[in-house]
Amino acid sequence: MTALLDTITTQVLHAPVWLVLLVVGGVVFVEDAIFVGFVVPGETVAILGGVAASLGHVPLAAVLVVVVVAAIVGDSVGFEVGQHLGGRVVQLRAFDRHRDRIDRAQGFLGRRGGAAVFLGRWTAFLRAVMPALAGMSKMHYPTFLAWNAAGGIAWGSVVVTAGYLAGQSYARVETWLGRGAAVAVGLVVVAALVVWQVRRHRGEGDSTGGNAGSAERSEAPSRMPSAG
Repeated sequence: MTALLDTITTQVLHAPVWLVLLVVGGVVFVEDAIFVGFVVPGETVAILGGVAASLGHVPLAAVLVVVVVAAIVGDSVGFEVGQHLGGRVVQLRAFDRHRDRIDRAQGFLGRRGGAAVFLGRWTAFLRAVMPALAGMSKMHYPTFLAWNAAGGIAWGSVVVTAGYLAGQSYARVETWLGRGAAVAVGLVVVAALVVWQVRRHRGEGDSTGGNAGSAERSEAPSRMPSAG
């Protein structure tokens, strides 16, 4: 594992700055634009972009701008796809195993409108499907763009800064305790992050469903407001 971390760090430090930014921005864009947030780790890559900035290899401001712009543009593309293809998008067989979660996400969007676009930015599943669902709901694009931009700026700033601070912490540990101790601490942190991500993703469906159920009970008889 130590050799693996050294290899990854070396690759990052020796990759051209433009390539690092292209990969980070490209992955964030694809996650949001074509509904592959289930398998493409946009959030993880954005965090790694912050780590690269903490190592002094790329400017922090450049990573922030790239991640925020890619998130906003990617969501806008997803919105257009949903608006023009409509229900054909969510009827794809690839979404069969997520049908219940998509239904709950649609209900969440119907109740919360633009706020659901902002809140959806913070979970992997909703981040992938919410833009298309907003387009399908005939939400006015200026409304979507305002909430999308707010979510993209907030989310991008948080995840990139988290990566930057994590990288700074690694550098401090390496200075204080030596390279071996820093790698050990890094492995513990990575393992904890992996466990946290897995547990969070498992709970996304339940928490979304729970929120949906509580909102529906409080709105009896329920009435779906206009998404615009």
